[in-house]
Amino acid sequence: MKIALAGNPNSGKSTLFNSLTGLNQQVGNYPGITVDKKTGTCNLSSEIKAEIIDLPGTYSLYPKSLDEKVSQDILCDITNLDYPEVTVIIADSSNLRKSLLLLTQIIDLKMKVVLALNMIDVSRDLGIVIDKDVLSEELGIPVVSINARKHEGLQNLKDIILDVSTPKKTIFSVSTLFPVLIAEGNNIRGKENDYATFLSLCKQKLNNNSAVKIKLEVLSKDEGFNPTRSLATETVRRYKEIDKILAKCIGENIALIKRNFTKRIDDLLLHPVLGYLFFLLVLFFVFQAIFSWSQLPMEWIDNGFSFFSNWVATNLPQGMLNDLIVNGILAGLGGIMIFVPQIAFLFAFIAFLEDTGYMARVSFITDKILRGFGLNGRSIIPLLSGAACAVPAIMSARTISSSKERLITIFVVPLMSCSARLPVYTLIISMMIPETASWGMFNVQGLVMMAFYLLGFIAALLTAFVLKFIINQKEKGYYVMEMPSYKIPDYKTVIYTIIEKVKVFLFDAGKIIIAISIVLWVLSSYAPSGAFDRIEQEYANVENAEVVVPSKKLEVSYAGMIGKSIEPAIKPLGFDWRIGISLITSFAAREVFVGTMSTIYSVGGTDNYSIKQKLKSAKNLETGEVFFTTAVGISLMLFYAFSMQCMSTIAVVYRETKGWKWPLIQLLYMSVLAYMSSFIAYSILS
Repeated sequence: MKIALAGNPNSGKSTLFNSLTGLNQQVGNYPGITVDKKTGTCNLSSEIKAEIIDLPGTYSLYPKSLDEKVSQDILCDITNLDYPEVTVIIADSSNLRKSLLLLTQIIDLKMKVVLALNMIDVSRDLGIVIDKDVLSEELGIPVVSINARKHEGLQNLKDIILDVSTPKKTIFSVSTLFPVLIAEGNNIRGKENDYATFLSLCKQKLNNNSAVKIKLEVLSKDEGFNPTRSLATETVRRYKEIDKILAKCIGENIALIKRNFTKRIDDLLLHPVLGYLFFLLVLFFVFQAIFSWSQLPMEWIDNGFSFFSNWVATNLPQGMLNDLIVNGILAGLGGIMIFVPQIAFLFAFIAFLEDTGYMARVSFITDKILRGFGLNGRSIIPLLSGAACAVPAIMSARTISSSKERLITIFVVPLMSCSARLPVYTLIISMMIPETASWGMFNVQGLVMMAFYLLGFIAALLTAFVLKFIINQKEKGYYVMEMPSYKIPDYKTVIYTIIEKVKVFLFDAGKIIIAISIVLWVLSSYAPSGAFDRIEQEYANVENAEVVVPSKKLEVSYAGMIGKSIEPAIKPLGFDWRIGISLITSFAAREVFVGTMSTIYSVGGTDNYSIKQKLKSAKNLETGEVFFTTAVGISLMLFYAFSMQCMSTIAVVYRETKGWKWPLIQLLYMSVLAYMSSFIAYSILS
């Protein structure tokens, strides 16, 4: 048995899906397209197991985006492999009117459907009273109250699904608008369903054969039928019927509504001036917290890895295996593990803001500004999501209706500083700025971190503004977003998000880091025949030979030769061959930079210091002075702020744009931007 979960965005559809399926779910792609397909299994009874399909959010059967087209294809085409036996429409009880447009369309298609009134507690708190028995009678379908977050009403929903039948009523008869056209269309299709015929005449996707489609097109031309105008007329008339239904089953406690929490908070958060100030304050708090709250667990991890490395170095027999584990694997892994607390805090804040309903407000207040740059309010979600990871952020741009605005959004998202850049920023900032540095109550490290995130956002806006004039598409986008009620975040959801994101960060990046660390150790520990012997002979009697010899050996190793080959190109940026090696390896994933640097500075060393200590003590191989100056640090941060440096991002842009044109242009322009920014900064500061 196949069951589809459908509804407006922010209605709690995905929460219900997770509650019904638990861990029995899979994520893939719909055939031929890049939209995520979420399916899972659920036991409706002891004998019946159902396949649950979580459809992308949509407001109606008239698609405007890639996600909405998927929902339409599945719900309207009986030949689709995912066509459901029963459709469950999940509606936000506090904003029922918008949900009923999609519901009444499905009812008029005579599909088996159940209305699930979600977040009934929220609507009650807002003073909205819904008589679900009257609503069920007016719609001619079963109506059930649920609270997906608290797993309430789910068994009742399962029981109703097993017993649901075809709708008893037609909500709006399109034959009243086009009596002759619909009658003739029904004859051509050989099916008595007025609304399905109407959708066919409007060229919406239904299972009509080619001969039927041709006859319908001829009929439309002969009758002067305008699909766009007709869909708009039908929608307006359908809403009039919806309003009549709601008038019979919804009562409102005016006193409570006037005092409702959401309205009072929105007066502040949606204010044309205070709304932006509050948003900046939220960002400031997030970055201050990332630096201050994560310090203690970072110290624990750092000390733990140092202790473990020393223990391994002491207890394992001296030799190649000891060197590989300590200076290769553990050095590379420890260099990235230390940043797990900051990654966890970043994702915790993002999950918290999304779960409260605040992110939808940010989208709303930024719409007017973003439109001036060729984007719209929906673009802010991918942009802000880019602070976590560019890959899912780029995929989330599918909800943008305009192909031009969607392409521009995809193009600029990688300029947002993602969590992979966080270890690089943190390492360099912590080297340049003491933890105790402050401007009054403000931590300077947190301010600098926030400045680089804002720099990425500004660069994204400016790039979008230029692309607005380059990409020649006249299509105009639309912006419709429901404001969800404010909710106390579900701590289980937040914790689950943190665990899943940290797991991805560790296991996906960790596999790459370990592999690259081993390769780097090999390349750094071996050299052309006789090279190491010559170094030992030449520098055996120099002062501090125990330090100079390992450094010179690294320079003549295979890794050093690779770094030396690109050093002339990066030297104007203040970088040397050691950073050159890290730039090459970090193309697999930006966070690999830290692990690579840790490995490079560990090879041949005798002390297991933290990566920060190693880099602080690093010397310029030509002058003997401290290498990581402010000029080098700023140059390096700017390079990573603007460079692509991520194979996964290139791959997902290729997939979303269906070609190599835009990812290659993206890679080229971001590389040039990164190089020139670093060059200018280093030239000025050095």
